[in-house]
Amino acid sequence: MKKNNNNNIKLKGTYEEVMMPNYAPADFIPDRALGSRVWDKNNKEYIDLGGGIAVNSLGHSHPILIKELNEQANKLWHTSNYLANEPAINLAKKLTDLTFAEKVYFSNSGSEANEAAIKIARKFHHDRGENRDELISFENSFHGRSLLNISLGGSENHKIGFGPLVRGVKHAKYNDISSVESLISNKTAAIIIEPVQGEAGVYEVDQAFLKSLRELCDENGTLLIMDEVQSGVGRMGYLFGYMKYDIEPDILTSAKGLGGGMPIGATLTKNNIAPSLSTGTHGSTFGGNPIACAVSDKVIQIVSDPTFLNEVKQKEKLMMSALSDMATNTKVFSGIRSSGLWICCDIKELDAFELLDRCYENGLILVTAGNKALRFAPALNISEDDISEGLENLTKALNQI
Repeated sequence: MKKNNNNNIKLKGTYEEVMMPNYAPADFIPDRALGSRVWDKNNKEYIDLGGGIAVNSLGHSHPILIKELNEQANKLWHTSNYLANEPAINLAKKLTDLTFAEKVYFSNSGSEANEAAIKIARKFHHDRGENRDELISFENSFHGRSLLNISLGGSENHKIGFGPLVRGVKHAKYNDISSVESLISNKTAAIIIEPVQGEAGVYEVDQAFLKSLRELCDENGTLLIMDEVQSGVGRMGYLFGYMKYDIEPDILTSAKGLGGGMPIGATLTKNNIAPSLSTGTHGSTFGGNPIACAVSDKVIQIVSDPTFLNEVKQKEKLMMSALSDMATNTKVFSGIRSSGLWICCDIKELDAFELLDRCYENGLILVTAGNKALRFAPALNISEDDISEGLENLTKALNQI
């Protein structure tokens, strides 16, 4: 990308001086944002179709969320978990009213939500006198970047140099029930699965497979955990992805879009499982933060509306139609997949990161899935005009190839 912005260059230079090199951010630095539009330090405008990697579920600076954030900030910021707080109670009540769950544990991220889910599953069996500690995950899965979560994940690159990893993790083939059957045993505490493998390129679970997986867990006394960190909170056109299928998990994890940009994670489960997370067995200093919970409560209130969720599905159709036409015209994409407003385009030859830089140059923010695919995870309330302009900017980038 051309470095023609002195304000961006100066700040990026300081970034490189003081930050660890584990990220490789764009050369521009965002300064402010509203809805699905972002302006950098040089006042250049971008259409945001990446959504902070599916985090900004209602876009940037949503007025209702800002109002709630300011009101709560003027009342109570932090209490510690020696004290309960009303926003966390209200959010937990809303989540249990709207889902299969009866109990909620709050943390700060998807990785933490998954850590809690695995601890609950293992402790559940321990409390029943069962010697179960093995876990089944899936090839090409992604569950976070902690040691436990890279052990669960299917990426070997994420594991290099961080061993020894958590023992007892086995990886089955996604959408292949016979693969799971060959691994499950009376040692299996839980199976964790994403209804859509987002980091792998937006691959959705097969309904018949998921139903068979639920039955297999029931037959073997194994808990089923659904990692909805990225798929939940309206991303698939349902409040949570499991609602698209005729099954319920035993434990569900949520984060990303749950806070609309505020850091929050949640682990949801049922009354018969929740007692395993008894007093003192787990904790999170900032989990259940009043400000994050107050904002998240408003996010759930907005996103759970059936009319809103139907609009997500309509916008999916709009984007998929436009991208299909683009694929025909440019011959750049070899495949396109979607699950709600969560879309992936496979790229035939060009490196995805090179194309991403060209998108930045043309005023478009996206994310990648490896080096051969572009991903879209825009705000769920994005306007049709912003979709149209964003895709026009993508066309400009593709025409430069």
